[in-house]
Amino acid sequence: MKMYVKFDFNTLCKKVLEEKLKEHGLKYRLVNSGEVEFLESINGEQRQAIKSSLEEYGMEIIESQKVALVQKIKDIIVKLVFSGEMISVKASVYIAEKMNHSYGYLSTLFSEVACTSIENFIILQKIEYAKELIISKQYSLTEIAHKLNYSSVAHLSTQFKNTTGITPSYFQKIIAGRRKADSFNQQYRNAV
Repeated sequence: MKMYVKFDFNTLCKKVLEEKLKEHGLKYRLVNSGEVEFLESINGEQRQAIKSSLEEYGMEIIESQKVALVQKIKDIIVKLVFSGEMISVKASVYIAEKMNHSYGYLSTLFSEVACTSIENFIILQKIEYAKELIISKQYSLTEIAHKLNYSSVAHLSTQFKNTTGITPSYFQKIIAGRRKADSFNQQYRNAV
């Protein structure tokens, strides 16, 4: 038997971060997503211990201001895409306003650090969310296209195929085939 679980990545990371910082007995406050302000000074040994305990969960301490800004941009994009929130302005304007920097600066910085454009990162996140929505079977492709702010199913399908190599319809068939195989395997195990 399989169970599908939906989770909020930001909440999960925040919880892990809080637990790890508490283990080290340090006084801190979370300023923003992924930003910690220590209320007391920490030494190199403590910093290394925190770094090691976070690495177990695939988390790392960001050493440069540029990398930190790019991470904030990524967090804004992920939160925007996965919230399903419809915004009335272009993503570029939304990001620039949230970051309080010009979009030109942010775009150049993002490309330099992440080796991809902000636009491409947005597309990748939208396709990941589209996959989750397809797997959930709660929405039609038309509803998914609308939810992800695509002008049409054709636009979603084009970006989906360019990103994954297959169409959303074919992805649905793959998922349905896997579910059918899982169901058959479960029935077989129960019969034996």
